[in-house]
Amino acid sequence: MTSKQRAYLRSMANTMDTILYVGVSGVTDATVHEASLALEARELIKGCVNQGAPVTAKEALSDLCERLGAEPVQCIGRRFVMYRPSEHNPRIILE
Repeated sequence: MTSKQRAYLRSMANTMDTILYVGVSGVTDATVHEASLALEARELIKGCVNQGAPVTAKEALSDLCERLGAEPVQCIGRRFVMYRPSEHNPRIILE
């Protein structure tokens, strides 16, 4: 992914609501499944690591991206954004 593509995705994620939360159990199989469903439906999702979680946002983002085959877009504080094109209905076109 190029820096221009990443900047485009960051601008899209700026107005998005957080839909994925990593809790005190860390990145569980249920979290991975939920993220996979959300990525298939939306392609770009914003997540947050709750206070007291055993992992940082960077650790959670890298773990989720590795397990889901997604691309990390941004990580600021406890929030992160990741992208994976939909297999069945791609909507975000990266040039």
